[in-house]
Amino acid sequence: MRLQLLQTNLTMKLSNITILFVTFLIDASVTNAQVERKGSRPNIIYIMGDDHTSQAWGIYGGVLKDYVRNENIKRLAEEGAVLNNAFCTNSICVPSRATIMTGQYSNHNGVYTLGDALSPDSVSIAKVLHQSGYQTALIGKWHLKKEPAGFDHFMVMPGQGVYFNPVFNRS
Repeated sequence: MRLQLLQTNLTMKLSNITILFVTFLIDASVTNAQVERKGSRPNIIYIMGDDHTSQAWGIYGGVLKDYVRNENIKRLAEEGAVLNNAFCTNSICVPSRATIMTGQYSNHNGVYTLGDALSPDSVSIAKVLHQSGYQTALIGKWHLKKEPAGFDHFMVMPGQGVYFNPVFNRS
């Protein structure tokens, strides 16, 4: 229920800008032991935009900063962490996503082109967080061909996806 409400709110709020890929949302309250540690472990929301300049976010400065209307993204940036010094080692969509998920260059994760797939057997940030007791979810554009692995829940667009009123494959 909570994820459905969040997905609905995100779809409504984020569809006004080109944020097409909400990677994973993690909630640190699975077991009693985790509830006790909840204050010491952060909730993590990782949001990845697709095919736009960093200026489109309105949080990195630039000529668009006064014109971009996404108050919730700006609030999350102010209250959380923003990647100010990150670099892309492979600017092609699918290999870039595989690198983000695995922390490995393409020559190690095996994803070099748009046609390649990330193996569900690959070690990923989602699996590591899940093994550490986090609940993990992926909502949005996956684009790594095979079914996502390491997530308690996923709602991903098939293929490239339709960004307005999207249809989702679900876990």
